[in-house]
Amino acid sequence: MKISGFTFIRNGIQLRYPFIESIQSILPVCDEMVIAVGNSDDGTREAIEKLHSEKIKIIDTVWNESLRNGGKILAQQTNIAFDFISGDWGFYLQGDEVIHENDLQRISDAAKKYLNDHSVDGLLLKWLHFFGSYNYIAKPFSRGAYPYEVRLIRNSKEIRSYRDAQGFRKFSEDKPDAARPLRVKKIDATVYHYGKVRGPADEFERAKSFNRLWHDDEWIQNFSKGKNEFDYVCKFPLEKFSGSHPAVMKERIEKSNWNFIPKKKDIQIPFKYRMLNSLQSITGLRPFEFRNYVVV
Repeated sequence: MKISGFTFIRNGIQLRYPFIESIQSILPVCDEMVIAVGNSDDGTREAIEKLHSEKIKIIDTVWNESLRNGGKILAQQTNIAFDFISGDWGFYLQGDEVIHENDLQRISDAAKKYLNDHSVDGLLLKWLHFFGSYNYIAKPFSRGAYPYEVRLIRNSKEIRSYRDAQGFRKFSEDKPDAARPLRVKKIDATVYHYGKVRGPADEFERAKSFNRLWHDDEWIQNFSKGKNEFDYVCKFPLEKFSGSHPAVMKERIEKSNWNFIPKKKDIQIPFKYRMLNSLQSITGLRPFEFRNYVVV
């Protein structure tokens, strides 16, 4: 069995993505690591080269700035990297996603277990969404923060990154416009998603850059007008994180964690989400949830 890691990144240093830690976190279980490196001007490519790993294969890309609609450029870059992998499985992480070393053996064992079961398209992992700082997470299974997503996929070119690259769908040649959810197995492993932990000024710059993948310049100007810090408003409850971070994150957390204290006024849970959270707490059901997968 061969596992190929794959990802994409552009200006990861400038935007303070833990992309090096993300790569390092899965290298031990990967036979190769394919990275689509977009045209960066901050030393991102050089930082990857300094890892000095023979497993890493860099694909240089130039981002199409005209794809400013729905984050399509992210799916395009994901697919570029995916198309270069040679393994039985593709292990995908984005630049702010990290795997804990304690989960690597379980992931490898699951990949072996389902290697020859072609009714399984991928493996489904749990998520921890960090918000504000490295000390707080979205309360697990709350609406507004997805609890699971697929991160290991079979190396089938029928599988493509979908929409804004959060997940994957399956396409067939006879029905190229019909996207089917992947058939997946849920495994006991977790993605640590360090999405909004940079601090007010740096998070604001990341948000501006990220929103350019969705909106035109006029929208960005309105978004930025009169502001220079990120508004830490969220639509899910927060709780203190009491577990251990992946070891590869130790240095970054020690250097860049900040004293984020959630404010009650910034927890703005929509009425719909409050109702659905209550329903789930009573019944265990999660109706009306968007999913890129079907658990088999």
